[in-house]
Amino acid sequence: MKLCITGGGTGGHLMIAQALVEAVKKEGHEAIFIGSSKGQDKKYFEHDSLFDAVYFLETTGVVNQGPVGKIKALFKIFKAFLQARKLLKKHKIKAVYSVGGFSAAAASFAALSLRLPLFIHEQNAVTGRLNAVLKPFATGFISAYDAASSIKGYPVKDIFFQTARVRESIKTIVFLGGSHGAKAINDLALSVAVALKEKGITILHQAGEGDFERVNAAYEKLGVEVELYGFTKELEVLVQRADLAVSRAGASTLWELTSNGVPAFYIPYPYAAGDHQFYNARFIVENDLGWCEREAADLEVKLLEILDAPLEEKSKKLIKYANADVALKMIQDVKKSLKC
Repeated sequence: MKLCITGGGTGGHLMIAQALVEAVKKEGHEAIFIGSSKGQDKKYFEHDSLFDAVYFLETTGVVNQGPVGKIKALFKIFKAFLQARKLLKKHKIKAVYSVGGFSAAAASFAALSLRLPLFIHEQNAVTGRLNAVLKPFATGFISAYDAASSIKGYPVKDIFFQTARVRESIKTIVFLGGSHGAKAINDLALSVAVALKEKGITILHQAGEGDFERVNAAYEKLGVEVELYGFTKELEVLVQRADLAVSRAGASTLWELTSNGVPAFYIPYPYAAGDHQFYNARFIVENDLGWCEREAADLEVKLLEILDAPLEEKSKKLIKYANADVALKMIQDVKKSLKC
């Protein structure tokens, strides 16, 4: 079986693509990747990926653009659509799996135009606009939040399940603002740094490349030693070491933390499309698996309260709730559909 995995733009989409290609290789099949020259697609897959071939087409997002910007973006997608058709034919692709994001548009529409089966994974609790358009034409639609989904759970790398453990007390805390960092989370970390030091809690912090220097200088001024990163692709190492996470509520990070058994205090990005990060985190809170507050809330007080909250029960429930081998099940679902 030759599969095309498409999508990206942000780390969340690309982590799903990574989990899927790992599953493809485990099943002894081949996969190519079609993404965008914009966003983070090239950073993830241009070098040292498991894909048999990778392509980055010139596309941009359509949402949040003015009228002229939308027209230009749609024209780029159309040109990329023609390129994607040629690539799918060249590699004799049997099916396309979209992980969402603007990067997925060209290859997804190309698949439909060639009458190839299109499978979609929706990573968020609120369906993205592109996925909403494509869903009626898809052979399969998978979502961890959709009760009608034939596969339950979220595809994350095996390492998060392999290193899962029950957290009983907080010895190490990790602050995660997403691939670009988050000023609100960075400021929260700085506001509680001294209190954490006094409690003997180790601080791991991914601040984002753009805010790294400011945050580093602030920690030095406070006299608090931390492990500070601008950006790291070794997120699984930080997650495995942590007993509590303070994080945005992007779906991939949320489910990676869940799979590893890390209780988390989620602070959703307030400008995410459809407010999907809030709904992602609300799903966790409603199942009594973690905490969530808006940026406008008194975050410092809430976090200090969480430090004294019992962790063991939540950590056990997280591990029990997460489903291993979701990516493998998704690939096996494609094979079943193709009867191969």
